[in-house]
Amino acid sequence: MLMLGFAGFLGLLKIVLMALAAFGLFDAAFRREDAFRAADKQNKVFWLIMLGIALVVSYLFSILSILPIAGLVASIVYIVDVRPALRQVSGGSGWGRRRGSSSDGPYGPYNGGR
Repeated sequence: MLMLGFAGFLGLLKIVLMALAAFGLFDAAFRREDAFRAADKQNKVFWLIMLGIALVVSYLFSILSILPIAGLVASIVYIVDVRPALRQVSGGSGWGRRRGSSSDGPYGPYNGGR
């Protein structure tokens, strides 16, 4: 019974690793190439390859081996270091980004009739 619970925990951990790698991969795929250069990070192709390998390795290998741990490190580095730098350079998330404040109208800021 204890081994069954441990196997379930490892299965959930494997899903979390795959989700982190998939999130990083899709986020990197939708970023612009010049944002990577402007943020002084590795290029887009490098991160797509690293995160793609991390996703495949986390799917194929057991969580107790070293390769999924290396994939986890690559995913965490992208999410914690590269992604915020790209957001800062490109001026936001890129998906459903709001521009301006909530009081902006179609022709500029609304100043209350002043």
